Amino acid sequence: MSKKIRTAAVDHLFEAILNLKDAEECYLFFEDVCTVNELLSLSQRFEVARMLREHKTYLEIAEKTGASTATISRVNRSLNYGNDGYDMIFSRIGIPTKAEEVES
Repeated sequence: MSKKIRTAAVDHLFEAILNLKDAEECYLFFEDVCTVNELLSLSQRFEVARMLREHKTYLEIAEKTGASTATISRVNRSLNYGNDGYDMIFSRIGIPTKAEEVES
């Protein structure tokens, strides 16, 4: 993980997020913390990652999410060469991960 983001302020933000109890609390908190566009961008990236794991094409993903090919490519790079954060969450919510794809 990049040392650039490991700051006390980021630690405080993550501590706050870890204390959210349900989706309604997430909506309340994130609507206060993020702009609408920031939140929509985050959710779009997550949807792009999910669709990439489902082997959707860039064209299918762009049409469904409105994401640019640059965004799709950036998310794909994170999926393949990142810190496995997406796959950690995917395994917890029942979406096949790259490790599970290799096993099959």
